[in-house]
Amino acid sequence: MKRLVLEGYFQLIRIEVLMLLGSLNRLHEVVRRTAIRRTKRNNLRSADELCHAMDLACIFYPKRVMCLQRSVATTLFLRRYGIGAEMVIGAQMLPLKSHAWVELNGKVINDKPYMLEIYKPLERC
Repeated sequence: MKRLVLEGYFQLIRIEVLMLLGSLNRLHEVVRRTAIRRTKRNNLRSADELCHAMDLACIFYPKRVMCLQRSVATTLFLRRYGIGAEMVIGAQMLPLKSHAWVELNGKVINDKPYMLEIYKPLERC
């Protein structure tokens, strides 16, 4: 588990650098183009285990991790381990707010399960 948390931590750093040096379009492109990796049988991890590791990485991260950074990092992390995660960006009209989360087979896996009741999905990648 320590190794997974460390991998998640470095993924958060990578995404923060992308957010600082690039545009949101570039970040979107990275998520869109990242393929689901084929993994060896002995390297299989559950989505719950990987999301838990990312949650712990966020706790140890020295800055507050915002939803976009967390969702991009989690999506890429899950895809690295062969899990077909999808990042969703949604918006609420009144008051105007946006939010990002990760879904697997249409189910929210890194946030509250009722996100679809609050936010209307604008983009899935």
